[in-house]
Amino acid sequence: MEDTWVSYEIHPETPVEGVLLERLFGPGVRQSQEGQRRRCAEFGLPFEPPQILSNSRLAVEAAEFARDAGKHAEFHRALLSAYFALGRDIGDLEVLSGLAAETGLDPDALCEELAARRYAPAREAAYQEARGLGITGVPTFIFAGDARVVGAQPLEHFRRMLEEMVLLGGQTT
Repeated sequence: MEDTWVSYEIHPETPVEGVLLERLFGPGVRQSQEGQRRRCAEFGLPFEPPQILSNSRLAVEAAEFARDAGKHAEFHRALLSAYFALGRDIGDLEVLSGLAAETGLDPDALCEELAARRYAPAREAAYQEARGLGITGVPTFIFAGDARVVGAQPLEHFRRMLEEMVLLGGQTT
């Protein structure tokens, strides 16, 4: 089965330079990130929490550029890894062009397209698609029967949801 990736802006109201997470969510954000680090460790995944909430507008436009080049899944994975595993600012054009190069895209062409705002309509279309699917957060996992898991949830949450799906023959309550 092929992955299906829908681009979704993280807090579209975020200023271009981003916002310190602690300023936005308070000092408790560090404790929350430690919980996320433990959940990632359950799967052997790296997690370096970002210090800022990036303005993800250009990241979504870059992902749409990658979609047109047939590299959306690769770029999207690299983008999520950069933000959640490495704590990089995905609103930074240098970060995005580096990810483009890493995933086999032309970084100069990406920068030209982003500067010209050619992918702004595609970003808006992706936003409308996400809204139509009821996506309200990142990440969102959608399963058969419209079951979904939103956000960084513990493994046990996924297990309970999947067990419920099996017991109900693919339907959820």
